[in-house]
Amino acid sequence: MEQDSLAFFENFYTNVTLYVVPEPGATSTPAAVSAAPATAPPIAETPVRVVPLPPAKPAVAPVAATPAPPKLPSLSDLKLPATPAPAAVAPVSPSQPPVAPPDSPPKRTAPPLSETPFTTLGSNPAGLVILVRMDPERFRRLPKNVFLNNMLKAIRMIVEDAVLINVESHLPVELKTLRQHLAATQIIGFGKNLLDVAINKTQLYEPVILAGDAGYLPAAEIELIEEDNSRKKLLWRAMQRMFMS
Repeated sequence: MEQDSLAFFENFYTNVTLYVVPEPGATSTPAAVSAAPATAPPIAETPVRVVPLPPAKPAVAPVAATPAPPKLPSLSDLKLPATPAPAAVAPVSPSQPPVAPPDSPPKRTAPPLSETPFTTLGSNPAGLVILVRMDPERFRRLPKNVFLNNMLKAIRMIVEDAVLINVESHLPVELKTLRQHLAATQIIGFGKNLLDVAINKTQLYEPVILAGDAGYLPAAEIELIEEDNSRKKLLWRAMQRMFMS
């Protein structure tokens, strides 16, 4: 124990011999130990390791405070313009008829079919009526038409046995009006929309009975039949059913 302590202090005091006091009852006397010098040599300075400090962190500039958003005006602060009161409407008497605006155009109404204008040629001794729609000049030459005369010869008639009627309007003529002026018992219509009671009720080359006892045969225009043999055959078959059956 004593030797260990002595070794420790010798290491602590470098190059210095320490004096050890003998314990009582020791058999051997250790060699004389030179007296310690009057002044102890300076203690060897233990080198100190200087640990460098970490670099100082740069100062962070303070963040400017975000300005508060402007306060929106409240709806209660808004002043809406006053709504004008509705104008008073004068009551209309039920007995008072409504007055049309002065600038409104008058409504157009079609004239009655009894006023549809037409022109006639012939005396109609046999009660045969031939309806057409053409210009006045062509209508005046119609009694000399070769096709028309040959057609009438096929049913043992001549043009003087019929009344030729030229409808001078896009509207049909009224059968009732025709019968006030002539005996219309058999009617051939060369064209469309010629007779009021035959509209949307007949088909071409299909003879029908109208108004009780009036036979009606619808056909194409005369100028179309003259140039088409197939139409001539259809017309001839229809005339056979109407006049020879």
